[in-house]
Amino acid sequence: MSNFILLVSCLIAGLLLRRFGRVPEGAHITLNTVIIYLALPAVTLHTLHSFQFDSSQLWPVLMPWLLFGIGAVTFWLVGRWLGLGRTSIGALTLVGGLGNTSFVGLPMIESLQGRDGLALGLLIDQLGSYLVLSTVGVFVAALYAADKPSSLAATAAKIARFPPFIALTLALLTRSIPLPAEVDSVLMRIADTLAPLALISVGLQLRFDAIRQKAALLGLGLGYKLLMCPAFVVAILWLCDADIDMTTHVSVIEAAMPPMIGAGIVAAQANLDTPLVSTMIGVGIPLGLSTAVCWHWLFVHMAA
Repeated sequence: MSNFILLVSCLIAGLLLRRFGRVPEGAHITLNTVIIYLALPAVTLHTLHSFQFDSSQLWPVLMPWLLFGIGAVTFWLVGRWLGLGRTSIGALTLVGGLGNTSFVGLPMIESLQGRDGLALGLLIDQLGSYLVLSTVGVFVAALYAADKPSSLAATAAKIARFPPFIALTLALLTRSIPLPAEVDSVLMRIADTLAPLALISVGLQLRFDAIRQKAALLGLGLGYKLLMCPAFVVAILWLCDADIDMTTHVSVIEAAMPPMIGAGIVAAQANLDTPLVSTMIGVGIPLGLSTAVCWHWLFVHMAA
């Protein structure tokens, strides 16, 4: 419970800091840089260096790819039926199809399942959500923006330069080399900054403008991300009579995550209905904190 209170408190703190002008405009960019270049790599190295992999983790890693693919087809079909513009369909595909499995997902996993679930959450984020965004997501953004898609070489270079991905590679390559206790302790202390910094950053970015103007598209995008995605995963786990363990719990939590901030950045750079993008993220993140808890509670009681 204390971790969940921390999430809410930091989110509110970010909102208040921006509301009363205590931080400069764009302060979240600095926080996000610290998170991406320091906190998230530290979490990755600390948790994945000694993590034991097994075949049961394949499904959770593939889950973001599957949900994004289903979303892409759904939004294309609904968009054509409703006569939506290309930029709106592209915005829904990116922001509605990818969950915030790191900035919000990792703190939520720690709050609901403890630190033991962080390693799997990182795998889902790094090998699932982030790779989707950096490959298929970048292509989708260029496609709906009518720009030339990035080359395979450019996409590969972008992935290779992403600090948490570098940390992931380093953690895997050095698994046979024990980390000195002092180094591991430093990594753990830095990793502890992830949750508060991420939620303060989210609070600084929240915008509630254009809700009325984009209400229908907002309902469509968030309906898919916050309701259909976790419902689909819960249904699959129930139909397959999956074991109720850390893997399934983390899978449900990550499937229920609100829209990814990184996807919003990519969509905004491609000019994919920017008002819709900012509104989905601004409304989706605080709403998703509540719905994710509800889905976790539902899954626990269904399995009981």
